[in-house]
Amino acid sequence: MGPTDDALLAPFRAAPGRAGVFVDFDGTLSPIVLDAAAARPLPDAGPALTALHAAYATVAVVSGRPVSFLVEHVPPGPRLCGLYGLERIVDGEVVVHPGAPDWRPILDDVAEVAALEGPDGIEVEHKGLSITLHFRRVPAVGDAALAWAEGVAISTGLHVRPAKMSVELHPPVAVDKGTVVLDLAAGLDAVCFVGDDAGDLPAFDALDRLAAEGRSVLKVAVQTSESAPGVLARADLLVNGPEGAVALLRRLVP
Repeated sequence: MGPTDDALLAPFRAAPGRAGVFVDFDGTLSPIVLDAAAARPLPDAGPALTALHAAYATVAVVSGRPVSFLVEHVPPGPRLCGLYGLERIVDGEVVVHPGAPDWRPILDDVAEVAALEGPDGIEVEHKGLSITLHFRRVPAVGDAALAWAEGVAISTGLHVRPAKMSVELHPPVAVDKGTVVLDLAAGLDAVCFVGDDAGDLPAFDALDRLAAEGRSVLKVAVQTSESAPGVLARADLLVNGPEGAVALLRRLVP
């Protein structure tokens, strides 16, 4: 990083007790892998998060993963927000967004139908309060997976969210990474978010809103061959892959 990058980090390093650092998991702390269940954070990611937690007012992992997955792979300390804000860990317990539980029966039915009747080649991941249709192993079925999900959305009321080599179905609840960031940023003077996918764009929107209020913000995009172009275009700072993201986290430690 050069002097310009140092200037971007300065508001955070100078007053970490008034700042927050929020990060995505997949593609940010962890390299993208063929089998989503096998994803693991880089070895230096845990120590970096632990050091940040000791210094900063708020550190959080904000992910599309269920919190049950995050709690197994993120060290104690940082806040854990899963399924784009539908789940959080609070005082060691899973807290679910109040608008989501009523949709469990519909999600259960859709997951079952997807496994039996979905496009050939997709892998169905039922996350409890959302469903992901993965097509990383067979990219050619991506369009069919999206079309199938859109048809399900019309018949059930679920919302479709395209993601990296996958498509997701979520309850129609007004929560995303942006609402999570705005909530966690309450009372902070400086806020940083690090991500790589289209699902991170609402977090960048939230940072723009905070910047308009006069707060210092830093939008960091993790650059890989699969990064969402919109995320790269809107970032204040680009880092190379999860290795670059973890290196940035270490540099943020005062």
